[in-house]
Amino acid sequence: MAEYTAVVKQEGEWWIGWIEEIPGVNCQERTHQELLDTLRVTLREALEFN
Repeated sequence: MAEYTAVVKQEGEWWIGWIEEIPGVNCQERTHQELLDTLRVTLREALEFN
């Protein structure tokens, strides 16, 4: 199983994050946990699409 690097930051009231190895996989959520969950789903979809 491949490993990917998630960059996660809090910007004001929002959490933002992206996957370094896959351009276009970036998300924004209100909580840290929601962001991690959304990043996982978005990454999975990007890998399936490609």
